[in-house]
Amino acid sequence: MGDENGSAEATGGRPRRLAGARRLPLRTVLIIVVVVPSITFAPLLASGMFQLSSSWRAEKAQMDLATTIVGAPAADLFFSLDRERRLTAEVQATSSGAARDKLAKQRAETDRSVNAFRPLATLDPSGAQEGLTDAIARTARGLGLLDQQRQAVDAGWASEQKAFDYYSGVIESDLAVFGALAQVDHIEVSTKAQTLVDLFWAVDMIGREDAVLARGWKKGYLTRDEYGLVADAIGTRKHLLRSRVIPSLTGNESRYRTLPTSKAWETLTALEGRLVASGVGAESDRVALREVGPAWRASVETATEQLVELLGVRLENVSRIGYGHANVLFILFISISTVGLLALGLVIFTSWRLTSILRRRILHLRQEALELQERLPDVVARLGRGEEVDVDAEVHMVEPTPDELGELGQALNLASRSAVRTAVRQADQHRGFQRMLQRIARRTQILIGLQLKKLDELERKHEDPEVLEGLFDLDHLTARLRRYEENLVILGGGQPQRRWRKPVRLLDVLRAAQGEVQDYRRISIEVEGEPWVAERGVGPLVHVLAELMENATSFSKPMTPVEVRAAPVSRGIAVEIEDRGLGMEPEQYAAANALMQSPPQLDVMTHADDVRFGLYVVARLSAGLGLQVELRPSAFGGTRVIVLLPEQLVVERPRAVPAPAALPEEAAPAPTGPQPLPQDDPAGHRPPYEDTQLPTRSRGRAMASVTAPAAGPSERDEAPASSDRRPLPQRVRQANLVAELRVPADRDELADQETWAVRDRPSRSSATIGAFQRQSRRRRTDDASQPRPSGSPEPGSPTTED
Repeated sequence: MGDENGSAEATGGRPRRLAGARRLPLRTVLIIVVVVPSITFAPLLASGMFQLSSSWRAEKAQMDLATTIVGAPAADLFFSLDRERRLTAEVQATSSGAARDKLAKQRAETDRSVNAFRPLATLDPSGAQEGLTDAIARTARGLGLLDQQRQAVDAGWASEQKAFDYYSGVIESDLAVFGALAQVDHIEVSTKAQTLVDLFWAVDMIGREDAVLARGWKKGYLTRDEYGLVADAIGTRKHLLRSRVIPSLTGNESRYRTLPTSKAWETLTALEGRLVASGVGAESDRVALREVGPAWRASVETATEQLVELLGVRLENVSRIGYGHANVLFILFISISTVGLLALGLVIFTSWRLTSILRRRILHLRQEALELQERLPDVVARLGRGEEVDVDAEVHMVEPTPDELGELGQALNLASRSAVRTAVRQADQHRGFQRMLQRIARRTQILIGLQLKKLDELERKHEDPEVLEGLFDLDHLTARLRRYEENLVILGGGQPQRRWRKPVRLLDVLRAAQGEVQDYRRISIEVEGEPWVAERGVGPLVHVLAELMENATSFSKPMTPVEVRAAPVSRGIAVEIEDRGLGMEPEQYAAANALMQSPPQLDVMTHADDVRFGLYVVARLSAGLGLQVELRPSAFGGTRVIVLLPEQLVVERPRAVPAPAALPEEAAPAPTGPQPLPQDDPAGHRPPYEDTQLPTRSRGRAMASVTAPAAGPSERDEAPASSDRRPLPQRVRQANLVAELRVPADRDELADQETWAVRDRPSRSSATIGAFQRQSRRRRTDDASQPRPSGSPEPGSPTTED
């Protein structure tokens, strides 16, 4: 049909996403702004916290190992082995009962120390100092031979030197444990702990010296090897004390700087000096010892006690410094962790807060833009209804702020005001153009009305069939032109001016619409029953049906028929118009039906290049009249349009409807000449509209021009001459027109309503006009063959005025 190739313009309520580079949503961008600094700051904070925590745990673990876990059992083992070494040497030298009792007691004490030390062999080496586990393992292996060594000493199998070497070796392994414990991460603690190791070595040197001399006091002499062991021990101890221990004493340890000058140390030093001097220059393998046992024992015990006391002071100082530094690391860890977490939380909260404020402001601007988008169509619609619009009242001003978003809001205010002002100006221009279009169409309709009036005068004046045929064709074209001008009025926002005062039969309405179609011969009409249409729906319904019929004939093959069927249904009357064209695509049907449901406000300026206005006109008229129009695919491959007239437009047949005037007797027979039909009917049935009158003169005249061809010369020659002069047939205006479609005699009473555009003139059926033409020709032939009496009228002139 006429708009089968067109599609309804789809409008969306929200702006679609523009094509181009893919952008991240605003929420994602703001989340990235929050997350990136947090992710960047969090690893740094976590790294610092981890390092502090690791340092604190490492130093605390090292101090625990050095003081309690490993240090205390190792120190007890050291002193126990040192005393057992001396007592073992005394037992091997004298074998007295008192010495054996002391040795037994010491062995029991040593066993307790060994039992406390053995579990250290399973110590977890992950947090221990480097070399600690190896030193503990060596010491544990040495202690494994302790029982065997004791049995050998008791049985006399082990020599004095072998027993001395065994105990000295285990003690050296134990001193290696102290050396490993001194290797801590804190430099100051490690330095001070090294002094502790030196003090243990000094005590060991005194113990070695005492163990070797314990054998010599009983024998009265020392062998050259034993003398060498004693001399080495004396020299090592003096070096450790003078060079490494005494210079490192600070604080409360300073009082031990005078340790070498004490009475016990002086006695010890004097005895050692005489021992060394006695061995110097001696050529024998033995070095004689003087009996100085009690003085030696007293000085050794006193010197050893003083060194152990210094060990305790230094250990306390090292523990205080080590644990103090570990506590500082812990406090620093807690402080930095707390401050860091607070800072991280502050960064996250501040960033989130700022981004939330920023996003809220941006969304507010976006909402203002969306409201403007929704407000503009409403403003345009109100302007289209002719309402006055205040630009300042329609624009919601965004409060400006002294930043970039404030400038954006100010720009949005200017854009909103400009858009509303532009819409108002365009609406004014559109209304002006519509008014101009309506004025032009109205003036053209006046000219068309005058043209129809002139054609009516010419049709009444001329009786030549050829002239009448041309006049009827012009009348038909003028009626179609009138419909096109009404289209312009509808496109301009107006309504057609053709109005009826009384109901009209639906059949007459369909034929009136058929009469306004160019290729009306292809249209067949079939109406079930005799429904009538209310007067207010006649004009728009004729226009709608004419547009649909025109589309059906235009978009189907020239020889194919267009079927129009009408029948009552439950909700009114259904009129079906079915062609046999190419049809449309499913989406085109959907678009056309959507247009029928809600016709948009057509902008004639923007659609100036689109000539497919038929469906739009139908949609506008149907919406105003309450018609339901639906397009469907036809079984013949074309399109079927269903027009549903609501019950409000269907009325009962008027009570008093005058019957059509009787035709003259001569007009009763049907024309004998060839009669072109609107479509070829193989059954030979006549179309249902052939013998009825049309509600418009254009249809009647067009059909008359088809059904009543002019007679040729042979027809005039064969016409029998009649001796009696029969009068010419008289034309009576509106004689064959239903009363509802008759125009009042006084046309001035409808001048205010522009009824000049309503061509509800009387028209005749094809049979009546054909009979009229034949009788006219016959009468003129008779007049030509007989003389006219004086005063008689000219042939072909009407006897009465129509």
